[in-house]
Amino acid sequence: MKSKFNRHVSLGDLLTDRWETAKFLGFGEGTTCYNNVLVLGDVRVGKNTWIGPNVILDGSGGPLVIGDYCSISAGVQIYTHDSVEWSTSLGEKPVVKEPTTIGNGVYIGPNSVVQKGVSIGDSAVVGAMSFVNKDVEGNSKVFGCPARVKASKS
Repeated sequence: MKSKFNRHVSLGDLLTDRWETAKFLGFGEGTTCYNNVLVLGDVRVGKNTWIGPNVILDGSGGPLVIGDYCSISAGVQIYTHDSVEWSTSLGEKPVVKEPTTIGNGVYIGPNSVVQKGVSIGDSAVVGAMSFVNKDVEGNSKVFGCPARVKASKS
Protein backbone atom coordinates (compact mmCIF):
# COMPACT_ATOMS: atom_id res chain seq x y z
CA MET A 1 0.00 0.00 0.00
CA LYS A 2 2.82 2.38 0.89
CA SER A 3 4.75 1.81 -2.32
CA LYS A 4 1.67 1.72 -4.56
CA PHE A 5 -0.35 4.64 -3.14
CA ASN A 6 2.12 6.34 -0.74
CA ARG A 7 -0.14 5.81 2.26
CA HIS A 8 -0.54 3.58 5.29
CA VAL A 9 -3.89 2.19 6.45
CA SER A 10 -5.04 -0.09 9.26
CA LEU A 11 -4.53 -3.83 9.01
CA GLY A 12 -8.25 -4.37 8.39
CA ASP A 13 -8.16 -2.03 5.42
CA LEU A 14 -5.09 -3.80 4.05
CA LEU A 15 -6.95 -7.11 4.15
CA THR A 16 -10.29 -5.91 2.81
CA ASP A 17 -11.54 -4.00 -0.20
CA ARG A 18 -13.53 -0.80 0.51
CA TRP A 19 -15.92 -1.49 -2.40
CA GLU A 20 -16.53 -5.05 -1.17
CA THR A 21 -17.16 -3.80 2.37
CA ALA A 22 -19.80 -1.36 1.08
CA LYS A 23 -21.36 -4.07 -1.07
CA PHE A 24 -21.46 -6.46 1.91
CA LEU A 25 -23.30 -3.77 3.91
CA GLY A 26 -25.86 -3.37 1.11
CA PHE A 27 -24.73 0.14 0.15
CA GLY A 28 -25.17 1.46 -3.39
CA GLU A 29 -23.03 0.69 -6.43
CA GLY A 30 -19.68 2.45 -6.47
CA THR A 31 -19.81 3.34 -2.78
CA THR A 32 -16.70 2.72 -0.68
CA CYS A 33 -16.53 2.18 3.07
CA TYR A 34 -13.40 1.71 5.17
CA ASN A 35 -13.26 -1.47 7.23
CA ASN A 36 -13.00 0.43 10.53
CA VAL A 37 -16.36 2.23 10.08
CA LEU A 38 -18.86 1.41 12.84
CA VAL A 39 -22.25 0.67 11.25
CA LEU A 40 -25.20 0.09 13.59
CA GLY A 41 -28.85 -0.60 12.82
CA ASP A 42 -30.71 0.53 9.71
CA VAL A 43 -28.16 2.38 7.55
CA ARG A 44 -28.89 2.95 3.86
CA VAL A 45 -26.32 4.53 1.55
CA GLY A 46 -26.76 5.45 -2.10
CA LYS A 47 -24.35 5.07 -4.98
CA ASN A 48 -20.87 6.52 -5.45
CA THR A 49 -20.57 7.73 -1.87
CA TRP A 50 -17.22 7.78 -0.04
CA ILE A 51 -17.24 6.88 3.65
CA GLY A 52 -13.90 7.68 5.25
CA PRO A 53 -12.02 6.01 8.09
CA ASN A 54 -13.14 6.05 11.72
CA VAL A 55 -16.74 7.03 10.90
CA ILE A 56 -19.77 6.11 13.02
CA LEU A 57 -23.04 5.51 11.14
CA ASP A 58 -25.65 4.85 13.81
CA GLY A 59 -29.03 3.79 12.45
CA SER A 60 -30.08 2.10 15.70
CA GLY A 61 -32.79 4.72 16.34
CA GLY A 62 -34.45 4.51 12.95
CA PRO A 63 -33.29 4.71 9.40
CA LEU A 64 -30.13 6.65 8.64
CA VAL A 65 -30.32 7.44 4.93
CA ILE A 66 -27.33 8.84 3.02
CA GLY A 67 -27.75 9.79 -0.63
CA ASP A 68 -25.64 9.46 -3.78
CA TYR A 69 -22.28 11.14 -4.41
CA CYS A 70 -21.68 12.12 -0.79
CA SER A 71 -18.35 12.49 0.99
CA ILE A 72 -18.48 11.45 4.64
CA SER A 73 -15.03 12.50 5.88
CA ALA A 74 -12.80 10.84 8.46
CA GLY A 75 -14.14 10.76 12.00
CA VAL A 76 -17.69 11.87 11.16
CA GLN A 77 -20.42 10.63 13.52
CA ILE A 78 -24.05 10.48 12.39
CA TYR A 79 -26.73 9.42 14.88
CA THR A 80 -30.42 8.47 14.94
CA HIS A 81 -30.78 8.31 18.72
CA ASP A 82 -29.56 9.78 21.97
CA SER A 83 -29.68 8.47 25.50
CA VAL A 84 -29.58 11.80 27.37
CA GLU A 85 -33.06 11.54 28.94
CA TRP A 86 -32.62 7.81 29.60
CA SER A 87 -29.36 8.46 31.46
CA THR A 88 -30.43 11.51 33.42
CA SER A 89 -33.73 9.88 34.47
CA LEU A 90 -31.85 6.80 35.68
CA GLY A 91 -33.57 4.71 33.03
CA GLU A 92 -37.11 5.91 33.68
CA LYS A 93 -37.40 7.72 30.33
CA PRO A 94 -36.77 6.02 26.99
CA VAL A 95 -33.93 6.49 24.58
CA VAL A 96 -35.03 9.16 22.06
CA LYS A 97 -35.04 7.91 18.46
CA GLU A 98 -35.47 9.88 15.21
CA PRO A 99 -34.47 9.10 11.62
CA THR A 100 -31.66 11.12 10.05
CA THR A 101 -31.33 11.94 6.35
CA ILE A 102 -28.36 13.13 4.31
CA GLY A 103 -29.27 14.24 0.76
CA ASN A 104 -27.40 13.73 -2.52
CA GLY A 105 -24.08 15.43 -3.18
CA VAL A 106 -23.46 16.35 0.46
CA TYR A 107 -19.97 16.93 1.86
CA ILE A 108 -19.49 16.44 5.61
CA GLY A 109 -16.09 17.61 6.86
CA PRO A 110 -13.78 15.67 9.19
CA ASN A 111 -14.80 15.06 12.81
CA SER A 112 -18.28 16.55 12.42
CA VAL A 113 -21.23 15.23 14.41
CA VAL A 114 -24.79 15.05 13.03
CA GLN A 115 -27.44 14.67 15.72
CA LYS A 116 -30.51 12.46 15.53
CA GLY A 117 -33.48 13.69 13.53
CA VAL A 118 -31.50 16.07 11.33
CA SER A 119 -32.05 16.36 7.56
CA ILE A 120 -29.26 17.75 5.40
CA GLY A 121 -30.43 18.86 1.96
CA ASP A 122 -28.85 18.10 -1.42
CA SER A 123 -25.48 19.68 -2.27
CA ALA A 124 -24.95 21.06 1.24
CA VAL A 125 -21.48 21.46 2.76
CA VAL A 126 -20.79 20.87 6.46
CA GLY A 127 -17.44 22.30 7.57
CA ALA A 128 -14.91 20.34 9.59
CA MET A 129 -15.54 19.78 13.30
CA SER A 130 -19.15 21.03 13.13
CA PHE A 131 -22.00 19.96 15.39
CA VAL A 132 -25.18 19.76 13.30
CA ASN A 133 -28.25 19.77 15.55
CA LYS A 134 -30.76 21.41 13.16
CA ASP A 135 -31.84 20.77 9.59
CA VAL A 136 -29.57 22.13 6.86
CA GLU A 137 -31.12 23.45 3.65
CA GLY A 138 -29.82 22.18 0.34
CA ASN A 139 -27.08 24.19 -1.38
CA SER A 140 -25.97 25.83 1.86
CA LYS A 141 -22.69 25.83 3.76
CA VAL A 142 -22.70 25.42 7.51
CA PHE A 143 -19.96 25.14 10.09
CA GLY A 144 -19.30 25.63 13.76
CA CYS A 145 -20.53 24.36 17.10
CA PRO A 146 -23.45 24.48 16.75
CA ALA A 147 -23.38 24.61 12.95
CA ARG A 148 -24.76 27.81 11.45
CA VAL A 149 -25.40 28.82 7.86
CA LYS A 150 -22.42 30.75 6.53
CA ALA A 151 -23.27 30.85 2.84
CA SER A 152 -25.97 29.75 0.50
CA LYS A 153 -25.33 28.78 -3.13
CA SER A 154 -27.58 30.61 -5.53
